[in-house]
Amino acid sequence: MHTATSNRTPTPDIAAQISHAMRMMGVAPIPRNYELYYEAYLGSNPQLSKELAALGSRATQDELDAIGARHFSHIHHSRGIERAHSTMVAKLSELLNLLKDEQYALDSYNKVLDEAYVNMTSKSAASADILRHAIGILSEATADTMSQGKERVQSVVQKSVEMEAIRQELDEYKRIANTDSLTRLANRRAFDENLAAIYNSEHLRNFTGLLLADIDHFKKINDSFGHPVGDKILATVANVIRANLRREAFVARTGGEEFAIILRDSTQEECLQAADRVRTVLSSAPFKNTKTGVSYGAVTLSVGVCMATAADDPVELYNKADIALYAAKNAGRNRTVLFEEGMRKDAGRNWLIYRR
Repeated sequence: MHTATSNRTPTPDIAAQISHAMRMMGVAPIPRNYELYYEAYLGSNPQLSKELAALGSRATQDELDAIGARHFSHIHHSRGIERAHSTMVAKLSELLNLLKDEQYALDSYNKVLDEAYVNMTSKSAASADILRHAIGILSEATADTMSQGKERVQSVVQKSVEMEAIRQELDEYKRIANTDSLTRLANRRAFDENLAAIYNSEHLRNFTGLLLADIDHFKKINDSFGHPVGDKILATVANVIRANLRREAFVARTGGEEFAIILRDSTQEECLQAADRVRTVLSSAPFKNTKTGVSYGAVTLSVGVCMATAADDPVELYNKADIALYAAKNAGRNRTVLFEEGMRKDAGRNWLIYRR
C-alpha cells in the first residue's frame, strides 16, 4: 500500500466549514442537506442561497426538503417515491396480518367443531342419541355460517396471495430504484442510506470502513475510444470490485467513474487489504475489444479509505475518505491511501464531498 499527502498549496477546507455551519444552525448532517449548503456556498444558484438565508437558523427538515425538491428534483422525487413505497408496504403488511388472523380463526373453528363431533359419537348409545341430536341442531343452526366460513377462508387465501404478490412487486420496484442500471450495483440513493446507517449503531461505527474508488484517467478512455467503450469498462470494473470483496460488502456506483464500498465488521487493516486486492486484480485484467483485438490499455483505480471511528457523522466520514482519495490521485494514482489527520487542509475546491 502506498501512502501519500498532497503537494498542493493548502487551501481552506470548504467541506469542514460547511459542516461546521450546518451544525451551528442545527441542520442534520445528512448528504441531501450538505448538497443544499454546498451549492449555496458556491453561489452558482442565487435563488437557492436566498431561500436558505430566508429560513434563518433552526430550519426544519421539511422546510429544507421543500427547497431541495424545487432545486434538486432528481433526488427528492425519488425520495417521495420511496416514502410512498414504505407507506404502501406498511398498509399491506397490516392488511395481510388481519387476513391471516381471520383465516386462522375460521380454520380453528371448523377444526374444533369436527373434533367435537368425533368425540361425541364415541360415547355410549344413550348418550350418543342425545349428543347426535344436539349436534344436529348445532349443525343446522350453523350450516349457513359454515358454508360462508369456507367461502370466506377461500377468499382470504386468495386475497393473501394477491397482496403478497403486490408486496413483492413493490419490493422489486424499490430494488430497481436503488440499483444503478449500467453496473447493476447499488446507486447513490442506496449508498446514502447505508452510509447514514453506520452511525445508528456503536458496533457498526467501531468496525466499519468506507472506501471511495475512482477509475484513473477515465476521461481519456472516453475521449479515445468513445462512451460505449467507457460504459463497458465501467461495467467490467464494477464486476471486478464485486467479485473480489466479501459477499456482504456493500458496493455502489455513486456517479460517473466513482464507486463506494462499505465494509462492515472489518478492521482498518482488512479494509486496506480489500482495497489493494481490488486494485491489483483490476490493474492486471486485460481490457480489449474481443472482436478486433484492440487493447484499451491498463485500467487502474485510486482508493481513499477512512474508518468510521475517525468521523463524527456520515458527511464527515465521506469527506475524509474523499480527501484520502484526492491524496491517492495527487500522489500518482493506482494506489490506496488511508485518511490521516493533516490531509484535510490539502483538499482544494475541485475535490470535495459529493463532486458533480
